[in-house]
Amino acid sequence: MKSAKILVVACLLFGWQAGPARAADDAPVSPPPDAAALGYDVSWPQCGARLPNPAKFAVIGVNGGRPGTENPCLLTQLAWGAGTAGAAAGIPVPVYVNTANPGRDGSSWWPASNAYRGKKVTNPYGVCDGTSSPACAYTYGYALAFDDANLRGVPDPAHHLWWLDVETGNSWSPDTAANTADLEGMTAYLQSTGAEVGIYSTAHQLGKIAGTVGPGSNLNKLKNWIPGADSTASAQAKCASEPLTPGGTITMTQFTAGDLDYNYPCPTTPSNPSALHPGQVPSPSPARMPEQSPRPAYAPQPISYTTSQTNTLPEVPGTALQCDTAADPSPGRSEHGRAPGDPTDIGGCSGPEVL
Repeated sequence: MKSAKILVVACLLFGWQAGPARAADDAPVSPPPDAAALGYDVSWPQCGARLPNPAKFAVIGVNGGRPGTENPCLLTQLAWGAGTAGAAAGIPVPVYVNTANPGRDGSSWWPASNAYRGKKVTNPYGVCDGTSSPACAYTYGYALAFDDANLRGVPDPAHHLWWLDVETGNSWSPDTAANTADLEGMTAYLQSTGAEVGIYSTAHQLGKIAGTVGPGSNLNKLKNWIPGADSTASAQAKCASEPLTPGGTITMTQFTAGDLDYNYPCPTTPSNPSALHPGQVPSPSPARMPEQSPRPAYAPQPISYTTSQTNTLPEVPGTALQCDTAADPSPGRSEHGRAPGDPTDIGGCSGPEVL
């Protein structure tokens, strides 16, 4: 494991190409016997691949393996996800986005004020002065989330659950406070639209990137999606792990079988066990899908997912990737279908390590 002094390693990206997790004409891998009770997550590596029959729920990747990029199959995959049981019940398909904090010297665009696209950013870290400070990192994260929600083609973004994919495979500052601010900025923008937000990470990776998340952070009470299992049984066991933040709740865990990621929805428990009558033992709660909680003010409406999208806003500025090339202890693959060290994973820079 590399020391903290060399957490950030510059990577030159000579080219990026979205490749399928499996060739479209390959024979499908047999799913786990209990796949009907599980969900899938797919993204750009599944472009052109045969997707399984929709199951209990699905999570779709918005980006093309790194922040500031697009999944070219997003709308097609959202349409596929609309066939899941969760979507049929009126819950929009959850999505996930890549995260990063490259700092001023690692990005082709970096904020110089508390504003983005003409909108003032209320910044809890003070005034962004163009440096790699937490204040500017907060505005940068806010801008990433703004573009993901408004430029990538996600229909009705306010009513999706947005998972922040927080992994060491993308670009991060050695300043954990700035990285925390970046993630808080992403969360703040998405929550300002009315969307629900969660964190996908491992305790090791989140700790390395953001350090200890304080109780006052808006990351503290987010839902958690935990990778690293290798079967349904171990995914179920991971539901009992410590959450990523003190106020967090693990609502979903992940394992890989064949060329697909499977996700187990963790059972829920009463939020206030003391409210039970004395001597009353709570019954085990049934497994609950990890999509967003219903909002009384919102009556789910059918969402039409088309396969073409025209963006009317300018494209998001790209980032120069900086990566931690040290191996992470968590098992898994480098986004869907790419094992760590696979030639399609250029220098460990083009995508996350597990999801």
